[in-house]
Amino acid sequence: MAIHPILTYPNQQLKQVSQPVDNFDHNLRAFIDELQETMHDGPGAVGIAAPQIGHAIRLVIVDVSNKKKIKHHGHLVLVNPEIVEWQGLAVGREGCLSVPDFTGNVVRAERIKLNAFDAYGEPLSFEMEGYEARALQHEIDHLDGLLFLDRLVSRRNDLFERKKR
Repeated sequence: MAIHPILTYPNQQLKQVSQPVDNFDHNLRAFIDELQETMHDGPGAVGIAAPQIGHAIRLVIVDVSNKKKIKHHGHLVLVNPEIVEWQGLAVGREGCLSVPDFTGNVVRAERIKLNAFDAYGEPLSFEMEGYEARALQHEIDHLDGLLFLDRLVSRRNDLFERKKR
């Protein structure tokens, strides 16, 4: 397995729109393993998207199960994810592996319905809310060449320097 470097803003590869996955083969599953290993090597991330390591394919991993007292679906590997319905709006603070020095307030849907495929090409469907829905929307934005910086409520008032550890 390999841990890949995370691309960081302003790397232009992060602005590319990702291509759908067509081949659900051993190579895809090996890449998923590397993406998972890269995510777990980072500083407590709850998600990662393939474009963050330079692969412009529609693949995300999200796992918010370590957050207490929230609804979640566990560890999710989602290929070609698509939000098909959303409800409500809420402002929340977000951070990103690709923007390591800042966090910001972003408006996201409170509830979403999502369709995707698993690593073997089997269809999946989820209804999500709250933090898990926010995390999925954040990762899907990466597939469309967007960062949370592109969705800030206000660049002047809603971008915060991350505390150094």
